[in-house]
Amino acid sequence: RPDAAPVTVEFICKAVQDGLYDGVSFYRSDFVIQAGLHGSGKTSQLGSLPVNETHEHVRVSNRRGTCSIAHFDIPDNGSTEWFVNLTDNAHLDAAYGG
Repeated sequence: RPDAAPVTVEFICKAVQDGLYDGVSFYRSDFVIQAGLHGSGKTSQLGSLPVNETHEHVRVSNRRGTCSIAHFDIPDNGSTEWFVNLTDNAHLDAAYGG
């Protein structure tokens, strides 16, 4: 949702336009499906997102069908990994927005 995370949406759109995800497959299929550069041998020149972005009073819960940027246990280090929630995953909201 560009209204909830415009910098993140722009970041992912740029990665797609640059062909970063061409030939990259989803590699998880439990409660999320995830894609990105993990294991692809590709590298990104985009760097990392500066923040785990949500605007004040606009929160998007990790409900079935929503997307989020994956990151390590440090909230503000998202990059080219992202996932689609296959189920409602409210337990991810504290780390991934929501």
